[in-house]
Amino acid sequence: MIRVTDEIEIAEWELIESFIRASGPGGQNVNKVSTAVELRFEAARSPHLPDQVKARLRRLAGRRWTVDGALIVTASEHRMQGRNREAALEKLIALIAEAAIRPKPRRRTRPTLASKRRRLDSKARRGKVKALRAPPDSES
Repeated sequence: MIRVTDEIEIAEWELIESFIRASGPGGQNVNKVSTAVELRFEAARSPHLPDQVKARLRRLAGRRWTVDGALIVTASEHRMQGRNREAALEKLIALIAEAAIRPKPRRRTRPTLASKRRRLDSKARRGKVKALRAPPDSES
């Protein structure tokens, strides 16, 4: 089990790793060795994630969320496959941990009477300035 938060743990069988060729540093080795890691987590079908966390995770994942409900995280920062595996797992854990945090509910507030008056005063002042810009009336 992989611990994400105190309440959330992910089973290792829920993760599917595949290795792909990475672009970037590595010299000629980059054409021969698949060092980049693509980590697939079946988030929508995971029994370990609460529904609220799944919904927030889907919103946070963006394009990394597939149509069938999987979350795909890639890592190709390092030249070694083992380090990229660790990096991909860290990215996944960070994303799930961020989704586990419940956002604070927004409290609706009303503007104070003084702020309403200030707003109306500034509007009136602005209106007077604009009225002074108008051409003078031609009285014959």
